[in-house]
Amino acid sequence: MLSRIIFIFCLLVSASGFVSPPVALTMGLVLGLTLSHPYPRASKMFSKFLLQASVVGLGFGMNLHQVLQAGRSGFLYTMLGIGFALLAGMGLGAMLSVPRVPAFLISTGTAICGGSAIAAVGPITQASDEEMAVALGTVFVLNSIALLIFPAIGMALKLTQSQFGLWAALAIHDTSSVVGAAAKYGTIALGVATTVKLARALWIVPLSLATAMVRGAKAKIQWPWFIGLFCLAALCNTYLPAGDHVYSLVVKVAKIGLTATLFLIGTGISVATIKTVGHRPLLQGIILWLLVSVGSLWLIRIGWISL
Repeated sequence: MLSRIIFIFCLLVSASGFVSPPVALTMGLVLGLTLSHPYPRASKMFSKFLLQASVVGLGFGMNLHQVLQAGRSGFLYTMLGIGFALLAGMGLGAMLSVPRVPAFLISTGTAICGGSAIAAVGPITQASDEEMAVALGTVFVLNSIALLIFPAIGMALKLTQSQFGLWAALAIHDTSSVVGAAAKYGTIALGVATTVKLARALWIVPLSLATAMVRGAKAKIQWPWFIGLFCLAALCNTYLPAGDHVYSLVVKVAKIGLTATLFLIGTGISVATIKTVGHRPLLQGIILWLLVSVGSLWLIRIGWISL
């Protein structure tokens, strides 16, 4: 009973609009690590829907030309970055004796967009519930760390908002954590991070198709429908300026929804989740994440990657 009261209270606080995304995530992590989750299944389902709906809502604050420009200018290094993460991840998995399927799922989640990519590719690889849990647990733990430390690192290194938004989009797994970290850094960082991350997330489609072809799988591919709706929302904001007042309200609600999403994601990280992940897959995920994050930061700092 107590855990339900605390959960509902903290969820309402997260959705009040008065707390930042990192604070909401921290509250969720504290609850997840100290109390039993009163609504684990409902929370997981609702957080997934709320995340996607919030991303669509943020589209009403984006200019379609910016989205397309981010996709075009980032095409080459996105392709190279995804290829590097997949190859390096599978190599690390082999070195650390991580089973092939969870190693591929962790590599996919790091390369593209975390839990969304894992959820799309998992059924195609015929991954078991345990293998999915290992991959998702690894990604969610690292997401939580990134959301808390990336803004501080960016400020310490005096990254511009554009540089930070680009780095967050390339180095943080899930869209929710990317947007949360960028929102903490600034408005320009948020715009850059969201457009680059969603352009990157489109690679779920060719990767899912390639995986299905290689494995000969007949599993149904889960198309990232929310990305199409995000582009539609950006289209409205770009070519139908009469709705500016409504759009700004939708964006505000979407940011609140994202903050609540991060609280729900945090509550899903428990001691049992960390134990389930185990040290080998977690070590693979950590090393791969460090390679991607440090490498992309260095390339951004020297000007090899830019918008």
